[in-house]
Amino acid sequence: MIRLSFRLLWVALAVGVLMSTNVFAQQPLKIGLILPMTGPMASTGRQVSAAVKLYIAEHGDVVAGRKIEVLLRDDTNAPETTKRFAQELVTNDHAEILAGFGLTPLAFAAAPIATAAKVPMIIMSAGTLIIPEKSPYILRTSFTLPQNTAPIAAWAPKHDIKKVFTLVTDYAPGIDSETTFKRVFTANGGQIVGEARVPAQNPDYAPFIQRAKDAKPDALFVFVPSGEGAAVMKQFAERGLARAGIKLIGPGDVTDDDILDSMGDAAIGTITSHFYSAAHPSAQNKAYVAAFEKANPGMRPNFMSVGGWDGMELIYEVLKKNNGSTDGDKFVAVAKGLSWASPRGKVTIDPRTRDIIQDVYMREVKRVGGHLYSVEFDRIPEVRPDGTY
Repeated sequence: MIRLSFRLLWVALAVGVLMSTNVFAQQPLKIGLILPMTGPMASTGRQVSAAVKLYIAEHGDVVAGRKIEVLLRDDTNAPETTKRFAQELVTNDHAEILAGFGLTPLAFAAAPIATAAKVPMIIMSAGTLIIPEKSPYILRTSFTLPQNTAPIAAWAPKHDIKKVFTLVTDYAPGIDSETTFKRVFTANGGQIVGEARVPAQNPDYAPFIQRAKDAKPDALFVFVPSGEGAAVMKQFAERGLARAGIKLIGPGDVTDDDILDSMGDAAIGTITSHFYSAAHPSAQNKAYVAAFEKANPGMRPNFMSVGGWDGMELIYEVLKKNNGSTDGDKFVAVAKGLSWASPRGKVTIDPRTRDIIQDVYMREVKRVGGHLYSVEFDRIPEVRPDGTY
């Protein structure tokens, strides 16, 4: 009887384990996707959310036995709204992963929630270098500003650009970009002849661009957030900087694919360094662009979109390796050092910083087939988050 009781107990335990495993596998996995869907940064939200939707459509909505559900929230560019949504998604909706984050202050606002709940937090957009330091559960699949800026800063002095005026948006990413450019450019023999920081809210570029023209530099270095490049390009043309022999250079945010075609001939000749262009010539990217444009008529994928696409790639690959578990510590441990082929090229999650290591390309805006594209002419492989390579 004692032996029989023990056998029955073991059978009951085994059945319980199998049942609990089955229940876990059948539970949907909710991803809280927090993005700016309205306001001045809405193009970022549209691009990232479209890429997330496309990834799921192409790879299926079940991974490691768990059905993926994306809960999209519009942060309205407000940190307090982002923090509230992050808290509600984790506490009320039982989201097991947080993702998105179009602006640095919004990522900062959500970081304490991820830390307290031990929830993986995937940065698909924001580019300030220190973001992953705000929580041990943050991983980034977008970019950093030092990463995108250092190559153009090193390239310029070697190509007859000795004097530069810098113009950046006055918030963390702009300051990151400005600091990196000045450090690398001057270390390579360049001279900064003037600088300006433009307010992030309701910017008026005209007076700053006129100041740049008056300084008579060889080039104007510009960083503005995704979507603001058209306004800069308009003033650059109207103020006659190109006619004065002043080149326009910067990280690729200023020639954002989402709006590049609307900038007209004024954009032609702009030199940037960046990690993604819709014109990237790989077969994988050509397939990605075709699928994206088919799914989103009238839209061209930009660099924000691949941050969303690769964010989902990271989530799916880690879930496969963890048998569907989203335990924060295990998720981060598996993600560290993970590499994969992206539409942008090879990417790797830096095991030390949990940030992204990726190729950065030198590009020039040209008209191709009746459309404007940033056409790559050089590649800087495996640029680290701090801009070193």
